[in-house]
Amino acid sequence: MTNPEAQAIAERELCGLINGMAQQIAEHVRQRAVKLGLTAPQAVALREITGPMTMRELAERMSCEPSNATFIVDKLEQRELIERCPHPSDRRAKHLKLTPQGDALREQLLALLHEESPLAGLTQPERDTLQQLLARATAGPTGHAPDN
Repeated sequence: MTNPEAQAIAERELCGLINGMAQQIAEHVRQRAVKLGLTAPQAVALREITGPMTMRELAERMSCEPSNATFIVDKLEQRELIERCPHPSDRRAKHLKLTPQGDALREQLLALLHEESPLAGLTQPERDTLQQLLARATAGPTGHAPDN
């Protein structure tokens, strides 16, 4: 086997592991979301709203298009979990904020996501190393993470 062939096999195996981990995490989120009466995308949105943010910021955190984030936020707003507030410095934009009910549900979600997490078998230093390696790998040749 030539060196390029060995590299191709190693890369394929690594990509398979990363894909498998992503699928496990997605299934874990879906199972926990259902327990709270949420869809997986709604759970991801609640997890990612760590403070007031614009729809564009949320979409970036969710790795989706702003139109998809808008649909998800509309559903969360109907359930009175999120509210749209005037942006403090941009009259054209709205800030998304969790309501008290949304904040409480987010806390429940975070606790559920922590239970039996697919990453639970890793120590904190291992998680830190994995995060650093994935950040470097996704940064590409320019050293910056790709735009979604």
